[in-house]
Amino acid sequence: MSDLAGRVALVTGAGRRVGRALAVALGARGMHVVVHYHASSAGADQTALLITRAGGSAEVLQADLGDTADAERLIDRTAAVRGSLDVLVNSAAVMLRTPLGETTTADWDAMFALNVRAPYFLAQRAAPALRAVRGTIINIADLAAFETWPAYVPHGLTKAAVVQMTRALARVLAPEVRVNAIAPGVVLLPEGWSDADAEHLRATTPLNRLGSPEDVAGAMLYLLDAPFVTGEVLTVDGGRHVRK
Repeated sequence: MSDLAGRVALVTGAGRRVGRALAVALGARGMHVVVHYHASSAGADQTALLITRAGGSAEVLQADLGDTADAERLIDRTAAVRGSLDVLVNSAAVMLRTPLGETTTADWDAMFALNVRAPYFLAQRAAPALRAVRGTIINIADLAAFETWPAYVPHGLTKAAVVQMTRALARVLAPEVRVNAIAPGVVLLPEGWSDADAEHLRATTPLNRLGSPEDVAGAMLYLLDAPFVTGEVLTVDGGRHVRK
């Protein structure tokens, strides 16, 4: 899929943070990018502007991915924009601090609804359109899928589910659709983390720096350009996973 110009991509959660970088990188390859957002309409409009400046074109669509019916309608609306769907990037997610003893069922349900249920049903709804064009799905997992973060146990569980989902969908949708995932390390600090937290993470990362959303975007472009890769989880963490 190295020739992306003119093809259609949907990026969920593209109004901010990593999702924005992914959407803009696709725009720079000449794609028509459907920018999904839930609440950050101003952010989504800014992403669309950046996509246009990068050389692509954009459409902004709102949906509550916690509502499965709304998620499925998003796929239908995306396919209607240009008559096809070539790339689905499942980036929308929520990360909540939930120490054992403080986790609520509302926290649990919110994370599993957005981080696990939504990408599955988006993929299921998109499968016929993607099969028709031999398209690609890229899921955004997390290093938490492979490590134990004491204050973020449910978050890690959701991302481990994304890894298994990626492997399973790659098998189910082959050979027409490739499905891969990216597991970023620290590319943006979670909200509320301090400069001291950032320095500690930098000092304990083998490449001696924090990552950036553009590092994740580079991994995404590699996976789009790798026709013999499916079911893979590409870790983008500066080497933190090799410390032990």
